[in-house]
Amino acid sequence: MAHSLPDPTGTPGTSTWGRHARLRRAVSALAALSLALVPGSLASSAATAAEEPDPVTLKLALTGDIDSLNPFIAILASSTNILTMQYEGLVSYSAENNEVVPGLAESWETSEDGTEWTFTFAEDRKWSDGEPITANDAAFTFRAIEESDALKQANGSLLESIKSVEATDDQTLVITLNEPQAPNPGSSLAIVPEHIWSEVEDPATFANDKDAVGSGPFTVVDYSATSGVTMKANPNYWRGKAKVDGVTFVPYRNSDAAVQALRTGELDVVGGLTPAQFKALENEPNITTNAGAGRRYQAINLNSGTVNSEGNIMGDGNPALQDVELRKAIIRAIDSNTLLERVLEGLGQPATGEIPAVYPLYHWDTDELPYSYDPEAANKILDDAGYEMGADGLRTDKEGNPLRLRLAGNNTQATHQQMADYITPWLREIGIEVVSESMAPAQLNDDSTLGNYDMYFTGWGIGPDPDFQLSINQCSSRPNADGTGAISESNWCSPEFDALYKEQHTELDQERRSELVVEAQKLIYDGAVNNVLFYSDSLEAYRSDRFEPFTTQPTEGGVILGQNGPWGVYSATPVSSVETASVAAPNPTAIIAPIAGVLVVGGIAAFVLVKRRRATADDRQ
Repeated sequence: MAHSLPDPTGTPGTSTWGRHARLRRAVSALAALSLALVPGSLASSAATAAEEPDPVTLKLALTGDIDSLNPFIAILASSTNILTMQYEGLVSYSAENNEVVPGLAESWETSEDGTEWTFTFAEDRKWSDGEPITANDAAFTFRAIEESDALKQANGSLLESIKSVEATDDQTLVITLNEPQAPNPGSSLAIVPEHIWSEVEDPATFANDKDAVGSGPFTVVDYSATSGVTMKANPNYWRGKAKVDGVTFVPYRNSDAAVQALRTGELDVVGGLTPAQFKALENEPNITTNAGAGRRYQAINLNSGTVNSEGNIMGDGNPALQDVELRKAIIRAIDSNTLLERVLEGLGQPATGEIPAVYPLYHWDTDELPYSYDPEAANKILDDAGYEMGADGLRTDKEGNPLRLRLAGNNTQATHQQMADYITPWLREIGIEVVSESMAPAQLNDDSTLGNYDMYFTGWGIGPDPDFQLSINQCSSRPNADGTGAISESNWCSPEFDALYKEQHTELDQERRSELVVEAQKLIYDGAVNNVLFYSDSLEAYRSDRFEPFTTQPTEGGVILGQNGPWGVYSATPVSSVETASVAAPNPTAIIAPIAGVLVVGGIAAFVLVKRRRATADDRQ
């Protein structure tokens, strides 16, 4: 943040010394001589101090867990949002409308039969350490995942259709597919630097949390659970160095603490606000709020029977939930519209399938859902399925055991407990006892992967192309017994869905593919394993006394954080950088008094002024 000293408006003092003209002339000459002969004069020092900007750091709240900063392993949104700023894919999604635009590759083309994609790398792309970015880095990344099951955890499904990947030279990457596919194969996979990762003994256990090398606008300098994540601007980012010097993700125990930190100026941007927090900040001075159309869905997931990649049951889920009729009854007993209005205070949209309305090409647009809220119908389903109601108003399962289910939520998400407070009595009305529990995000992720749950609140951020989200519903997406390997959305398996997924994956006609994606969402819905409750708006706030408006994605009604790309954080522009540009440059000769005594006083005054302005700048960061 640059600072300039204003032109002095006062004149040097001329009291008793005004009667000593000869002395004044001598001292004036001496002052002029010292100005001419001393390179480090006060004028030079003042100008230098004014020209050197103070570092500017954008401070963001970190209220969720970091599961990993290894791009092959990271799954939680708090981690992947950080990695999005550190690594680019072959192509990116634009801030304006989520269209595919150049990333590490400046251009690409496909063969006539659609099975060969050729990506051309620009010669001027560099990693943050100055090494050139080449097609070899991309080939290395694809091969690393292909050759290691442990590295398939986050993105293994992206390689299912790939036959081979070859860097024919430093600027050319050729991806050959087993069959044509609709999604661009370079759109979702973060490319890592070969010269760094090839030296790592075990990439699957590499923390990648200190002095990382990346291609995005910022790279990780350091991470700890107590101090958070520190990132610095990448001087070699091909779109230009960011206007801030770094980004810090500061840990807070919950969003209430983060909101208070925003009010006091300890933070610059906070996302994931509750509706109550958002509305409380709307009229706060120096704070601007943003409610963007979210790309995430909020759901309640039902454990239909967790199975590992070997086909063996795992976890401690209630076996009664393996009955689809019980799961459908539970869904019919949950009033999603009430949750939207009471918990979200209307700051969201009613949901249908897993693809939010922000992506109209693939959104399931309907007003009539088969299992919409109807407690009377829910009771009838359970009666017909043989779940007997006891005198105490609670049902038993088909083995005669009390029908008691656990409902888990994320302890950093206040809305989870609020929703549980509604859902618990709703399910009690149809004879099901619910015990709610809250846990840390990482623990919730582990438990859901290993099947140690009955029901839990979940949500996914959906990309512009639905292929990845659909892919993690395939039978092949089930994890290993220890939770490693592939990742599954619900550990649900349907051969009918698998066939439909493959059909949409290879369908090149957009209209037909959109129809297939909607049909796939209907199958997931009918399986009653992942009941999408609503699409919540992304509620954010930032210090508008410090930063200009951020770039949102999409441009109209979009979000600042949690984008399909780094645009929001990358666009951060300090307000002071705009203000400083209009401040007049210092007048070195006006700072120098024509007498020795005032020369010293002027030096002290300049020092105090610079220190005062720097203190102000520190307060504003």
